[in-house]
Amino acid sequence: MKILEIFTEKLRYKNYSPRTIDVYKSYLNTFLQLNNIKDPYQVTTNQIVKFLESHNFTSTSQQNQYIGCLKLFAKYILNKKDIHLSKIERPRNEKKLPRVIDGKHIKCQLSKIKNIKHRAILTLTYSVGLRVSEIVNLKIENIDSKRMLIHIKNAKGGKDRIVPLSETVLILLREYFKECKPKEYLFNGQNKIQYSVGSCQKIYKKYIDQNSSIHTLRHSSFTNLLEGGADLRVIQKIAGHSSSKTTEIYTHVSNQMLNKMNMPI
Repeated sequence: MKILEIFTEKLRYKNYSPRTIDVYKSYLNTFLQLNNIKDPYQVTTNQIVKFLESHNFTSTSQQNQYIGCLKLFAKYILNKKDIHLSKIERPRNEKKLPRVIDGKHIKCQLSKIKNIKHRAILTLTYSVGLRVSEIVNLKIENIDSKRMLIHIKNAKGGKDRIVPLSETVLILLREYFKECKPKEYLFNGQNKIQYSVGSCQKIYKKYIDQNSSIHTLRHSSFTNLLEGGADLRVIQKIAGHSSSKTTEIYTHVSNQMLNKMNMPI
C-alpha cells in the first residue's frame, strides 16, 4: 500500500529509529485493514478515536504505541492538528517489575553453547545489557578494542552512547570474528548482511529461557551489576536511561540486596 511507504519515508525524515518505523508501519496497516479503509486520506479523527477506544490491545505498551502511531499518521499524512492528549488519553503504564535471571545460571548456560556466533551474541547482550535492536545494528567499526569501548549508535530515542568492553568479551569476539568473518555488521545473518531480531529471540529461548524474551538479559545484567556493587549512576549511563528513576527499578528486583538487609527483629 502506497500510503505505508509515504508514512515510512516521513518517519525516516523525522529520524525515528528503524525499529519504531517498522512497528508503526505494521500498526498503521492493521488499523487500515481492520477498518476496511479504501482511501487513507479520508480517515477522520472520530475513526481514529473510536478505534483506540474499542480495539483489544495486548498490553498498555502496545496501546501507547498505537496511539503514537495514529497521532503521527494524523499529523503528517492527514494534516490534522487537533488530535491531542485531551482527546486520546494514554493509559497508565503497568507497574510490573522486570523479570531477572540469576547471573550464575546465565553464565552456566552461555558456557554450554557450542555455536560461537550464538554464544557471542548472547554473551555480548548480557555483558552490558544491550537491547536486541542494538545488537543487530552493531557494526564492526563500533568495537573499539584499543580503548575497550563499544559505541552504540542511534539507539532508542535516536541517542548514541558508549559502553565498556570487557576483556573476556573481546577474546570471544576475536574468536568469533576469526571463524565467521562477518562483513560490515558485527553479526551477519545466514543470507543477509545483518542478523535479525527474530533470530536473536530464537537462540535466547533455545539456550537461556523458554518463558521470557532476550530483553531479560538486559534486566538481568543491570540487576547483577547492582548486586556486584556498581554505582546506580554508572548503570544508568551504560543503560542509556535519560532518567535515574528508570534505573532505580533494579533496586526493587535485587534479591541479593534484600538478603543482606539487617531486619530490626
